Amino acid sequence: MAEFLLSVHHDYDALEMPDQATLEARFESVDRFNRALQAADAWVFAGGLLPPDQAVVVDGTATDAVTTEGPAADCVTQLGGFWVINVQDLLEARAWAMQASSACESPVEVRAFQGA
Repeated sequence: MAEFLLSVHHDYDALEMPDQATLEARFESVDRFNRALQAADAWVFAGGLLPPDQAVVVDGTATDAVTTEGPAADCVTQLGGFWVINVQDLLEARAWAMQASSACESPVEVRAFQGA
């Protein structure tokens, strides 16, 4: 078994908030996906994140720590949420990522943890 990070990416500049009914349907879809992961004993941990403009970067590599408001990277897409799963291999992780992407209606990146 190996652990993988399934990370959800959003283009926050182009992200439009759906109406309440669409949003509730998406939440239910993600909830069904979460229950499927749990039923398959693949669930380790998951969470959604606040928008990147609410992030704070702390750099403690110098004598004095420096904090910066906003995301660490200035790029088109930012991390919006994630799952940590424990599955047999990359092939199975990719299959779960396909379902995750469909459930949350966003691209999902698959990355193995070191030592996996």
